[in-house]
Amino acid sequence: MNERTLDQLTPGEHAHVVGLDPAHPLRRRLLELGFVRGAPVTVVRRAPLGDPFEVRVNGTDLALRAADLHGIRVRQ
Repeated sequence: MNERTLDQLTPGEHAHVVGLDPAHPLRRRLLELGFVRGAPVTVVRRAPLGDPFEVRVNGTDLALRAADLHGIRVRQ
């Protein structure tokens, strides 16, 4: 199993959340949005200039900046 940060996935790749960076400024909000340990996540697409990302977590589509995704560790 390969552990990476969510911003390193390419569109169409699936993974599961391993954890969040404890120092991430949006940690609480990301947890509220469903980025909890074991949650399935998919990168749906990236904007033409690479930011923001559209990601699907627990069946909900969200648009988040790459900087926010960098604090989310995932495993495929």
